[in-house]
Amino acid sequence: MSHHSDLIATDIDAYLAEHERKELLRFLTCGSVDDGKSTLIGRLFYDSKMIYEDTLRALERDSAIHGTTGGGFDPALFTDGLKAEREQGITIDVAYRYFSTAKRKFIIADTPGHEQYTRNMATGASTCDLAIILVDARNGVVTQTRRHSFIVTLLGIKHVLVAINKMDLMGFREEVFEQIRADYKDFAARLEVSDVHFIPISALQGDNVVEPSPNMPWYRGSTLMNFLDSVYIGSDRNMEDFRFPVQYVNRPHLDFRGFCGTVASGIIRRGDEVMALPSRRTSRVKSIVTFDGDLEEAFCPQAVTLTLEDEIDISRGDMIVRPGNVPKLEQRFDAMLVWMAEQPLVTGKQYLFKQTTKLVTGTIDALRYRVDVNTLHRQEASSLRLNEIGRCAITLTEPIAFDDYRRNRVTGAFIVIDRITNGTLGAGMILARATGDQRRDHWDDAPLARTLHGQPSNVTGEERAARFGQTPVTILLTGLTGSGKSSLAYALERRLFDAGQASVVLDGQNMRLGISRDLGFTAEDRSENLRRSAEVAKLMNEAGLICIGAFVAPSEEVRQRAAQVIGAERFLVVYLSAPVEVCRRRDQRGQYAKADNGEIASFPGVSSPYEPPLTPSLTLPTHELSVEQGVDRILEMLRQRNIIH
Repeated sequence: MSHHSDLIATDIDAYLAEHERKELLRFLTCGSVDDGKSTLIGRLFYDSKMIYEDTLRALERDSAIHGTTGGGFDPALFTDGLKAEREQGITIDVAYRYFSTAKRKFIIADTPGHEQYTRNMATGASTCDLAIILVDARNGVVTQTRRHSFIVTLLGIKHVLVAINKMDLMGFREEVFEQIRADYKDFAARLEVSDVHFIPISALQGDNVVEPSPNMPWYRGSTLMNFLDSVYIGSDRNMEDFRFPVQYVNRPHLDFRGFCGTVASGIIRRGDEVMALPSRRTSRVKSIVTFDGDLEEAFCPQAVTLTLEDEIDISRGDMIVRPGNVPKLEQRFDAMLVWMAEQPLVTGKQYLFKQTTKLVTGTIDALRYRVDVNTLHRQEASSLRLNEIGRCAITLTEPIAFDDYRRNRVTGAFIVIDRITNGTLGAGMILARATGDQRRDHWDDAPLARTLHGQPSNVTGEERAARFGQTPVTILLTGLTGSGKSSLAYALERRLFDAGQASVVLDGQNMRLGISRDLGFTAEDRSENLRRSAEVAKLMNEAGLICIGAFVAPSEEVRQRAAQVIGAERFLVVYLSAPVEVCRRRDQRGQYAKADNGEIASFPGVSSPYEPPLTPSLTLPTHELSVEQGVDRILEMLRQRNIIH
């Protein structure tokens, strides 16, 4: 083998324990056809003395029959095990090999170079930390080199080693190496990859694979084996965002309920507070269970079972996270898609989408563009065909919890599945950037017509205040659905009217029947509804009226923006603090039940957050007060602020 340890002979258990603690590096070899990927891996094993003697004799025998080296030892046969691969001298399927050195353990994915099998290459690259991209020194950078490089960056692989192979056929000339390196750098400048290295090698002869080559004295860098042993990957894993997709609910008896899965990212410790998505119920970690006993903490990519202190309804496909660090929970997103099927992509057709442990139906609404892998230019297209890559807009039938793929390669990835054949059609990487058809944020927009200017009224604000005997303000009643906003708003309006004051109610639902009839209930749509309502409230205040707004308004940032539109000095926030359990009991239209079942998406308090006001003008515990008592407290606040007399 590649290294020796005295522990093997003296204490096999200690040796295995030492081996288990070694860092694991997953890498793949990719490139165009006949660039020497399989040969490189075979040479790596051969020169490192990691091929067993019986396997070596079989390879020497097969080299005389299937080899491409004129009867000599052909290292490529070590990984090309399929009959069709040996007959054609190509790699068709992904071949995995395992080995270790004194420092590390390795898993190698030898991926095919033919364009027809690009999907196999994407599969092999999906879990790798590093990519070795081989370039034939005779041909330089070719189309498949570009395609594989683009896929490597799409899949979030941070470390790229460009191995310029077959230098022996080019006389080991330095200018050949430098020209190819310059060509690749020019192409890679448009890719999102920062750690790129270049090594000139001859995989067949072993130059710079394990030992430095005497044929290239002008190269003073690391050998390929030394590079693999020393490249730093410790900071690649996301240890900040705790994500735990639930794979299985373990219920062996009445006294145990555990949630099994693999930690996708982050760290979890016993006693930590956690939140279940999409229900947003919180609890604390009671224990972290494994076959070998309980743990005090777990981190990616450990497979564990979590038990919680409280009985929370959690099912397969749900996700356990930390309350202060929550992924996006949405139905719509944009993604880069690698199409892997013979049949082309059909926009509007229903597919299955599998993300982490969750399986949902959905559609690819639009193909925004297709990427030309040679130039990286965007092209207009109506569909994707085999091995093509494009950016798509996707809508699912229910929300999923996800992160940007570049931040989390587990929660940001998904596959597209045919509903009839159950075959995999494509692999996607979710983008954090807003989709092109999402509603734009208009809060800071300037008017489209540059010639517009405001017209002042001939009636002053002081004259209106004197006429109505009040100071015009906007009172925003905010709280969860069922907290009593509309009931309180209209009761307040009645009392103000009976007292001779001039007031009007802006109800969120009424706004949606008119001015905001084009809006849905996403976070963006709720923001736009409040923006439009704030403009209406501003006009009413300028007319001297007291405006009472009844809106869920779940975002603190959006409420602050509304205050800027209306004017902070006449914007009052009244927080109706009834807890969600009370609001659920009051719900006569079954909205919470529909939100629980996924029929209503982005529902504050269930499938999207509600942020209580940081500094409300007044807080009303409407689960403890009657409507009349709530109105009394608001009127008292208005009197204390000299808004009404």
